[in-house]
Amino acid sequence: MSLAVRVIPCLDVAGGRVVKGVNFQNLRDAGDPVELAARYSDQGADELTFLDVTATVDDRSTTYGMVQRVAEQVFIPLTVGGGVRSAEDVARLLGHGADKIGVNSAAIARPRLVAEIADRFGAQVCVLSLDVKRSNRTPSGFVVTTHGGRTETDLDALEWARTAIELGAGELLVNSIDADGTKQGFDLELTALMHELASVPVIASGGAGAVGDFGPAIAAGADAVLAASVFHNGEITIAEVKAALAAEGRIVR
Repeated sequence: MSLAVRVIPCLDVAGGRVVKGVNFQNLRDAGDPVELAARYSDQGADELTFLDVTATVDDRSTTYGMVQRVAEQVFIPLTVGGGVRSAEDVARLLGHGADKIGVNSAAIARPRLVAEIADRFGAQVCVLSLDVKRSNRTPSGFVVTTHGGRTETDLDALEWARTAIELGAGELLVNSIDADGTKQGFDLELTALMHELASVPVIASGGAGAVGDFGPAIAAGADAVLAASVFHNGEITIAEVKAALAAEGRIVR
């Protein structure tokens, strides 16, 4: 039996506000995270993702108080990422209302972190967040970045995803930096490649600009689709996305 496709709004948070840019640059204010969380929960979001996009750059922890206030507004799974460096950080975030935890930069610096989270809390808690750029320096043509897309590594994105799954990651959140904020559609090649290698669910992120962009991402292999600015700006609604997916024969909640 096929699982329902999930539609996930994303709150990129900096300085206590939701922000959004293009290609991870030129961030602008997009609203209050608590208000947006409540709105999306009411509108039928399947999950909510909260990413503290400057925590790693600022070398600090996630803003726990803000996470708790957001968690109090939603009755759907909440994934939190940004500034997570240890299993203790995960325990604290779970205690503040998170259901799943996204790891990126710290896991690249110390891959055992993925195994530590999965072993202690279960693979379903550990979401590997990959900020991916196209590059001719890696065999797959895709490289992972750290620090909110600011620092390019030498890691092949597909190899890193495969390694993290082996270590215990229970889900892949695949952010295309090239597509991010462009509203030109998801990176379907990247989505398909991740789907082919992954034994865990893949969330496609980056590039949604219209209702018609979501179906192709699912067709390419995504189990869930994530978007930010098109929802924040009211250009499209979660209900419209779900209706379009249902019209294509996809199972939605």
